[in-house]
Amino acid sequence: MTQYALALILGYLLGSIPFGVLATQLAGVGDVRSIGSGNIGATNVLRTGRKDLAALTLIGDAGKGAAAVGIAYWLWGYEAATLAGVAAFFGHVFPVWLGFKGGKGVATYIGILLALNWLVGLIFCAVWLLIAAVRRYSSLAALTAAATAPMFAYAFSGEWLTVATFVLSVTLFITHRTNIARLLKGTESRIGDKKPAGQG
Repeated sequence: MTQYALALILGYLLGSIPFGVLATQLAGVGDVRSIGSGNIGATNVLRTGRKDLAALTLIGDAGKGAAAVGIAYWLWGYEAATLAGVAAFFGHVFPVWLGFKGGKGVATYIGILLALNWLVGLIFCAVWLLIAAVRRYSSLAALTAAATAPMFAYAFSGEWLTVATFVLSVTLFITHRTNIARLLKGTESRIGDKKPAGQG
């Protein structure tokens, strides 16, 4: 139990690192929280016009999830690594350094999945890319990938990853609740559209 507790703490602290905020502030383009949707993820960082900063944010957000899993696995094994991954996701969504107001968690989710089970992670990415290409809604792509992740986890892994993906997917749906509302109303912006401030 001590190992599990340490894994949770490790994962949360790594997940709480706000790469989007750090990248934009260090680059001198302002605080990403005052731009576009105010979200700290790569999609909103892209609205600064800096593709390089968006790429760094994407890599950082995915990487911290993978790092949490990798370190915990090396120290304590797969079960602890799964807990660390879940904690990293919650650290990104509710970072202590930003008043518990973070990102929506898609990139971190991908990093966690790739580290825990690369096949399930690749399927998640493939589903995202397929829906994004066909429908051109980033949010719909993320929601569809998240909805199917527990099924693929069950098929190709074990109960630990299945339960973990279920928890992460439910949380991801909650973080995307405003996107879901806009999708239902038909007002959600498509990939490539200029998104009004306040949308994310």
